[in-house]
Amino acid sequence: MKRFSPADFLSIPIRPHGSRRNFVSRALVIFFLLHSTYLPAQQTKAPESAVKATYLYNFSRFVQWPADAAAAKGDAFSICVLGEDPFGAVLDSILSGETIGGKPVMTKRVARSQDALDCRVLYISASEDGRLKEILAGLDKSGVLTVSDIPQFSQRGGMIQFVLVGNKLRFEVNLTNAQTAGLTLSSDLLKVAVAVRKSS
Repeated sequence: MKRFSPADFLSIPIRPHGSRRNFVSRALVIFFLLHSTYLPAQQTKAPESAVKATYLYNFSRFVQWPADAAAAKGDAFSICVLGEDPFGAVLDSILSGETIGGKPVMTKRVARSQDALDCRVLYISASEDGRLKEILAGLDKSGVLTVSDIPQFSQRGGMIQFVLVGNKLRFEVNLTNAQTAGLTLSSDLLKVAVAVRKSS
């Protein structure tokens, strides 16, 4: 298996699919993402929503779903947002035309955890902090990778939590929560995380 560096993890493959406009905008997003990740705070930074959207795509490349769960989730690879959408068109633009595991990536906004059962990745908005326990209970053992920037998300039953380290957006992982849902996280993903928790 090919080994990935942190720079590989943060980058989206640039392929000339779709319109030239999409190709150029994708290239610009990646340029700013790489610079916002590695340059000092005073330099120009990419919008946080674009960085998070890129992470969501790349998380998907480093997770293995159980074969039966993957088959049950349909012909598209769904990356979903639950609650108030912080991405707007950025998420759709970054994921447009991409495929993961041979399946086209589709974005979806959902209002309830029950609507997310066919998702592969679910970003839970900070607007859902007050009902996080109920949401995660509704997803129990459903094989959905949960991601959020809600405080202590990875300690409250979530799998991947965005955190700020200095001026850089990074993430921590709760390996136990992912494994309980039947997901296998790549060692390359765990190496890039700022923390890997092994307690529920």
